[in-house]
Amino acid sequence: MLANFLIGLREGLEASLVVSILATFLVKSGHRDRLKLVWAGVAAAVAVAVAGWAVLHFITSLTAKSFTAQETIGGVMSIIAVGFVTWMIFWMRKASRTIAKELRERMGNALELGSRAVVLLAFLAVFREGIETAFIVYASAAGATTATPFLGVILGLAASVLLGCAIYRGAVKINLGVFFNWTGALLILVAAGIFAYGFHDLQEANILPGLQTIAFDISHLVPPDSWYGVLLKGIFNFSPAPTVIEATAWLVYLFPVLVLYFRPVKRSTPPSQVPAEAKAEAA
Repeated sequence: MLANFLIGLREGLEASLVVSILATFLVKSGHRDRLKLVWAGVAAAVAVAVAGWAVLHFITSLTAKSFTAQETIGGVMSIIAVGFVTWMIFWMRKASRTIAKELRERMGNALELGSRAVVLLAFLAVFREGIETAFIVYASAAGATTATPFLGVILGLAASVLLGCAIYRGAVKINLGVFFNWTGALLILVAAGIFAYGFHDLQEANILPGLQTIAFDISHLVPPDSWYGVLLKGIFNFSPAPTVIEATAWLVYLFPVLVLYFRPVKRSTPPSQVPAEAKAEAA
């Protein structure tokens, strides 16, 4: 539940901020009547994301009678989902400095092209976060036997919408750079667990060998049925007795991605050469 809450909160807040930027531009430029077009695009993006998630579950249900097929699909989808979340984290880290300016420019162009362009822009702006959320939640909750993971993502999305509305109205001010940096690091840990579990699924499907080759066993220190064992499993897909391939996949993903993530971002323009207007806009 906590892992999916984090996914829903981060993805939802990204979408909320995008919609907030578009709405603010329309209001300040005297096009308040076009807000309904933005909401139409947002609604369409959410509908497509939900449909994508439903299709994934439908495909899974078709293979439920075959354990091998079910584990194969689960493993492949987990690895694909990790690719999505990793791309999203690094894209947001790079684009966060210029996303507001780019969205305003695109909305200005869309207004000149017509209503359909405004709807399409809003759709594409939210669609990315929506489809990523569908893939990630599907992978992280693939082995769930209750509705708790889905409750977590719904609560996360609801919290992100409330927070986005509060930021839009100026009632709440948070350091979004710090927020996205640390939630990004936590999502990398979540993704590492999903990545490792994906390889474990492929081992259970007999596509990869070594299912009985255990890397280490610390079940006596972290019992799987203990509250902290359940917590680590639920958030990070932690296993106290992983296979060699599972542990290797976790290490191969986690450490290089964390190093790249915390590497300082190079500025294209030296701080001394940044115009005063750009500094004010960034602030």
